[in-house]
Amino acid sequence: MAEVGRKLVAQNRRARHEYEILDTIEAGIVLLGPEVKSLRQGKVSLADGYATVRRGELWLMNVHISPYEQAGRENPNPRRERKLLAHRAEISKLAGQVAERGLTLVPLSLYFQDGRAKVELGLARGKRRYDKRQAIRKREEDREIDRVLRRGRRG
Repeated sequence: MAEVGRKLVAQNRRARHEYEILDTIEAGIVLLGPEVKSLRQGKVSLADGYATVRRGELWLMNVHISPYEQAGRENPNPRRERKLLAHRAEISKLAGQVAERGLTLVPLSLYFQDGRAKVELGLARGKRRYDKRQAIRKREEDREIDRVLRRGRRG
């Protein structure tokens, strides 16, 4: 994800823990001026966000962009629905997958690329409790292996 001209604003780390990410898509976001200013300050939370397809359009829901303090009364609702920009073919493909297989679209990261706000959406399936435990166990085993290997190199 470290491409040229990309400035990361926020990541949804919990999404990768809660969901199994099957595919990703990049989409632009329609924002108002004060929201862009607030994003540039990093005042955004993707934690409870999700995306949905309505009437052939992609919408970002429940993402909190804090009000920009210098904007005064022009600040919009922090959790308003925001339209996402993607190709019609991508949207219809996603709509079919979400409806057919019981998947969901979750925002994974929000960033600026060449001055434009973008969101990386993940086509995700919810993990079961035992899947989460397995992931945690594997991560701890990998850490332990790394620890042992580092000790071996020192000695």
